[in-house]
Amino acid sequence: MAVEANIPTIMTVLITAAIDSINPCAIGVLILLISTVIATNLKRDRMLVLGFAYISAVYITYLIAGLGLIAFFTTIPQSVAEYISIFVGAIVVFAGLVEIKDFYWYGQGFSLAIPPEMAKRIHGYAQNLTVPGMVFLGAFVSAVELPCTGAPYLAIITVLRQGFNIEAFLLMLLYNFVFVLPLIIILFLAYFGMKITDLKMWKEQNRGYMRLFTGLLLIALGWMLIFIANGTINFG
Repeated sequence: MAVEANIPTIMTVLITAAIDSINPCAIGVLILLISTVIATNLKRDRMLVLGFAYISAVYITYLIAGLGLIAFFTTIPQSVAEYISIFVGAIVVFAGLVEIKDFYWYGQGFSLAIPPEMAKRIHGYAQNLTVPGMVFLGAFVSAVELPCTGAPYLAIITVLRQGFNIEAFLLMLLYNFVFVLPLIIILFLAYFGMKITDLKMWKEQNRGYMRLFTGLLLIALGWMLIFIANGTINFG
């Protein structure tokens, strides 16, 4: 007989978003953008404008993608939804194991990373230092970095799509704000004079731990989705 547990939804959203937000993919692209701005000797105020254009595009793109997935999930019959949750849970657990693998053997074998050809295109788009260029870059990066950041978001969407209402929508807004919060902090650190080499060094030194924490979270989320599907866990 299953033992039913209740988990606060907002706590799950906050913890997942916080760990998802330290993913090296999104942070790496922002550092690339800041490096490009500095190399072209643009004023710091201009860096702030371009940085916020990029971050806003990331936020909006992720929010729209999440709402689209929820709209899709609501069309699935309830009799099938349980199996969808189990399938998504299994994918999320697998993604977590891959992330933990990268903590020990980074770059060896299959990894959740931006494909090399897409990384080259991102480097090219980052040279277009205009507000429309940064909006396009943010939307493009949001699409191609899904192998890096998509699993936690997919897990949360699978949770929130159950009886989706205004509260769930506000939680999605909160999730995406927490997701981009480290990008905002890094942008302000660069604006107030922190050396870009220090930011790059911090990212490289902590990349493995970012992967480890993300992997542990994904495994926990994956099993949570499976337990939700069989009624062991409810949210309150």
